Amino acid sequence: MCAKIMVVDDEPDTVDLVALVLTNEGHEIIPAYNGKTALDKLKGEEKPDLILLDIMMPDIDGWGVYQAIRKNDDTKHIPVIMLTSKSQSIDKMIGLHVVGVDGYITKPFGRKELLNGVKKHLKGANENN
Repeated sequence: MCAKIMVVDDEPDTVDLVALVLTNEGHEIIPAYNGKTALDKLKGEEKPDLILLDIMMPDIDGWGVYQAIRKNDDTKHIPVIMLTSKSQSIDKMIGLHVVGVDGYITKPFGRKELLNGVKKHLKGANENN
């Protein structure tokens, strides 16, 4: 299944790497290099099927972006996977169980881990729609 996936990260190399892996699988990528750009793009016509979201960004961090996504009726249904270098298990537990993100992928991650996470959450999104 080909999907539209927004990749939000302030590290251009990370966005490029994720885009390369996912476009090779037939997905369309919507890049955003900071939280403000991501939220601006989400206000537009195109809505992604999935958002990969970095936590640590300069202007609006990933948690702020996530909260804005969930408060908006047009975007609250979109699955969000956090991409982060915060590998502590407490961070992951907070993200998944307290904040309620859909998934959590720790940097550095491999191609297979990325693809498995994306596939799992796209499948779940399709079953819920």
